[in-house]
Amino acid sequence: MARKIFFSFHYERDSWRAGQVRNSNVVSSEDRYGFVDAADWESIKKKGDAAIERWIDDQLKNTSVSVVLIGAETADREWVQHEILRSWNRGNGIVGVRIHNIKDQEKKTDTVGRNPFDDFKLPDGTRLSSVCKTYDWVNDDGRKNLGKWADDAENIRAKYGSDEKIAGPAENNQQASKTHSVSTPSASAGFAPRSPWCPSYVERKR
Repeated sequence: MARKIFFSFHYERDSWRAGQVRNSNVVSSEDRYGFVDAADWESIKKKGDAAIERWIDDQLKNTSVSVVLIGAETADREWVQHEILRSWNRGNGIVGVRIHNIKDQEKKTDTVGRNPFDDFKLPDGTRLSSVCKTYDWVNDDGRKNLGKWADDAENIRAKYGSDEKIAGPAENNQQASKTHSVSTPSASAGFAPRSPWCPSYVERKR
């Protein structure tokens, strides 16, 4: 497999299953990006959001395809959302691979999660989920077919211009917030609720 691939996944919940994909030898070690051990990931997180963004950008730098490993909660992870946004907007092909059917260290599978591509839209309103394909690692034999899926993803992305950027959940939240503020009365003086997507309110996790 000649292409260089970035892997995006929910680290805390799916690292074991992602590791099974990593160790399947479908992608050579020098051509896979986005993996990091627990100690290094914790070290990066402690440096703050800017450090995480730099790490993601550095990992994406040499890649042409991003594979989103979809588990039970992947769609709601802010750093995965960030990686999808950066991947498409830099020109990477994107493909989703469901990994909930991979057995974990306790020989258990997980529940199926939402498609994270549903939350992103092209300028014309088309959802990314209708453009980027999604497969199941177990049922669709990812060990055999990941290379083909990656090639298809790269070809699909090539059909769209570099100016056809996607908007994600963060942008949609901001727009909804603006619309809401115009259409509803002002809050009472002294009341300032903190938005749940504000980094100071919750920790952004990959």
